[in-house]
Amino acid sequence: MMKFKRMMAPLALALMAWPVAAQTVDNTKMNQYIDRLMSQMTLKEKIGQLNLPVTGDIVTGEAKSSDLAGKIRKGEVGGLFNLKGVDKIREVQKLAVEQSRLHIPLIFGMDVIHGYETVFPIPLAISCSWDMAAVERSARVAAQEASADGICWTFSPMVDIARDPRWGRMSEGNGEDPYLGSAIARAMVHGYQGDDLALNNTVMACVKHFALYGAAEAGRDYNTVDMSRWRMFNYYFPPYEAAAKAGAGSFMTSFNVVDGIPATGNKWLLTDVLRKLWGWDGFVVTDYTAIAEMTAHGMGDLQTVSALALNAGTDMDMVADGFIGTLEKSLREGKVSEQTINQACRRILEAKYKLGLFDDPYRYLNAKRAKKEIYTAANRADARRLATESFVLLKNDARLLPLKKQGRVAVIGPLGHTRANMPGTWSVAAAFDKYKSLYEAMQQKLSGVATVTYAKGSNVFDDTQLEANGSMFGREIRDNRSAEEMLDEAMNVARHADVIIAAVGETSEMSGECSSRSDLTIPEAQKRLLTALKSLGKPVVLVNFSGRATVMNWETAHFSTILNVWFGGSEAADAICDVLFGDAVPSGKLSFSMPKSVGQIPLFYNHLNTGRPLEQGKWFQKFRSNYLDIDNEPLYPFGYGLSYTTFSYDHLRLSANKMDRRGKLVASVDVTNTGEYDADEIVQLYIRDMVGSVSRPVKELKGFERIHLQKGETKTVHFTIDEEKLKFYNSDLQYVSEPGEFQLMVGPNSRDVQTLSFVLE
Repeated sequence: MMKFKRMMAPLALALMAWPVAAQTVDNTKMNQYIDRLMSQMTLKEKIGQLNLPVTGDIVTGEAKSSDLAGKIRKGEVGGLFNLKGVDKIREVQKLAVEQSRLHIPLIFGMDVIHGYETVFPIPLAISCSWDMAAVERSARVAAQEASADGICWTFSPMVDIARDPRWGRMSEGNGEDPYLGSAIARAMVHGYQGDDLALNNTVMACVKHFALYGAAEAGRDYNTVDMSRWRMFNYYFPPYEAAAKAGAGSFMTSFNVVDGIPATGNKWLLTDVLRKLWGWDGFVVTDYTAIAEMTAHGMGDLQTVSALALNAGTDMDMVADGFIGTLEKSLREGKVSEQTINQACRRILEAKYKLGLFDDPYRYLNAKRAKKEIYTAANRADARRLATESFVLLKNDARLLPLKKQGRVAVIGPLGHTRANMPGTWSVAAAFDKYKSLYEAMQQKLSGVATVTYAKGSNVFDDTQLEANGSMFGREIRDNRSAEEMLDEAMNVARHADVIIAAVGETSEMSGECSSRSDLTIPEAQKRLLTALKSLGKPVVLVNFSGRATVMNWETAHFSTILNVWFGGSEAADAICDVLFGDAVPSGKLSFSMPKSVGQIPLFYNHLNTGRPLEQGKWFQKFRSNYLDIDNEPLYPFGYGLSYTTFSYDHLRLSANKMDRRGKLVASVDVTNTGEYDADEIVQLYIRDMVGSVSRPVKELKGFERIHLQKGETKTVHFTIDEEKLKFYNSDLQYVSEPGEFQLMVGPNSRDVQTLSFVLE
């Protein structure tokens, strides 16, 4: 650090005299520091702080001569993203702090979505754990590893509510429920940021995508969103608000329109709601080229939409070159004000101050940390444990699971022997060569006690182009053999096995960004394989890989044992083996409803009743709200998931049957492990407001607790109900509770519940 200081100009040395506070930021000192810095900045340098270009993969030694280097030296870059490695980042940071006029450090971001080199399960899978301590730990490990490799800002968590699984980015979020989504949002923000952003093992969170991106029409990525503000506030906004109030340092705008205006240029959204209503004070960055894309939305040319974005409350332009290229002209023409530019610049500088970059711009660039803190045994153990908690056992009718570690096991299917598809989508820092395929992990698990064989059996799709569309970024597993040849090989292997593990479903890139699907059933190539395996009459465990809710009617009808494993991260293969062979007991519960048909979508448990609801237990009634060809119910309901053991719920009771707004009630239920395995259970609380000034949902999740029970053990679970759990936004968007009758429901999922009533006076 001393050598660095000697190289700094006197102005920069004076500015660096204001150190970042050790635990909490001293706002007075921060404001004084930034006031002094901004008083020395030119207009170009201020606008430069609002510019976030992408680097590509700069090879060490190239940075000094690149076009990007010239922009950094001129103060025209505020930060960079998706540059990996301490040496590369140090080289670029040196340009900013040693060769630019004011030596302002860059902020370095990356899509650290669900881990760094230690990759945790995809976020949708993590949400199925309902384990907030483990969720926070996953973000803490990601921050530790990313910061050890030079990253101080992550574009995570994604908290978009998703009720349409055709949308590929459902995989990045936490499912359909605002209560669960809010709890996960808080846990992720705290995991990334800790209690002190200036520590070099924390990173700044970026909450995305603000707002409503998960409601894209037809489930098609980047598409239009249109909904009432009442629905926004009651269903879609809560996780964003929870993340804002948890202190997230930044927000990212979404691609869609909100009330007809693109989110990136929507002042009501970014200023009135995010900043004024919720009192949030961080900075807003666009998604990739979102400013320029407002032109395609019909909002004007690049200059016009750049001014629209800045005036709305967007502070940083990712890649579009709208701010850096047009704001000076817009200022001269009176389309933006210098005060607005200053405010955006200040927010970026405040973020850098809070990260401690002005105190030491190289604080995240310790090569020793990078060597010893990434992909450690402890981190991998955390990822493996969370993966086992995320898997959802959908069926185990024949009690086939857990399997015994003996005999002859055949792993068959296109997902059975691929390393690159284990981590899942958006694992940009993954090191595939370090991970195992399911076949490799099972060989290791059963070494010396059982025989493990493998055959691919089929491609993912028969159609080459379809498979290519869902197999990118080094995840390709296409086999050039004929379908008949692959199936014959698989059948020969299967005939000699005692049990078959069918590893089928989606590839990792069949979900994620720009991976929308209109058909959510298993591809025909894999269905043929499963049909052939079933014909042998041997025990088959269907291990389903997916990044969304898929339609599994056929599988449910034909197979007794189904384990959904999503994409479990770098340790997925070992974790799957842990669960299959009983070293871990499955405990995951769905964070979304699984439909019987795409025609039911959007399908979600906390829906409103119609004026003509279908009678309970009925399939079809004329002049009722139903389908001719299918019932209204999901195949598997929200909150559903089996275990190797069984649980009973007894003696649901309330401490009182009335409460006033200042009071509280306690609901209690006795949960007993009635089976043969020690295991975890997720106890869920739902509430229904029976009469309201607006129509109210048939039930809403309002509490949950993950408990561990030894076989035969009983625990009493308590839920406290206060006025906050009964509030909602009315038609005037006032957050209120209303007196009257409420139903309280407790159970293992949203369908199988016990019910009591109470009155709010």
